[in-house]
Amino acid sequence: MTQKIALHTRLKPGKEAEYDRVHARISDDLDAALRGAGVTGWNIWRSGRDLFHVVEVADYQAMRKELATNPVNIEWQAVMSGLLDVEDDYSGDDMGLAKVWELP
Repeated sequence: MTQKIALHTRLKPGKEAEYDRVHARISDDLDAALRGAGVTGWNIWRSGRDLFHVVEVADYQAMRKELATNPVNIEWQAVMSGLLDVEDDYSGDDMGLAKVWELP
């Protein structure tokens, strides 16, 4: 069964174009790391500096645990830390945004 996890992040002021540029194509190594950690889909929408993600993954907590020590992801997070208002250190029990409604 796949989990769908919604996330919200925010860019530092003036980093919108750079964020779009680095996400135009992620590396094959990062793609493989995400898929290896159980990710089957990841979509990001941007409104100004606000980013909204929907992650489709087998087990979100297991994915975070695996990516926390993955060298490819560590390198990617170093790039993201220069762009995001609050960087993700992959600690804690984050489960994304709480779902409040769904059209069945």
